[in-house]
Amino acid sequence: MKTSSSNVSTIFSFVLRAVAMAMAVATVVLGILGTADTDTLVTLLGIGLFTLALDALDRGPEPE
Repeated sequence: MKTSSSNVSTIFSFVLRAVAMAMAVATVVLGILGTADTDTLVTLLGIGLFTLALDALDRGPEPE
């Protein structure tokens, strides 16, 4: 059975990846519709990249 901190880490990782995916999808849709300017699209992609970076930092280095 997984420990409580392991479950929290798994959920945290899932949420961060879901936010990154949502930002990417929103960027594509808004870009296709033409309803957002370039600054907004870059900001959304930046938020997605930031959440992926947080996920990578939370996981730590991969064992060799």
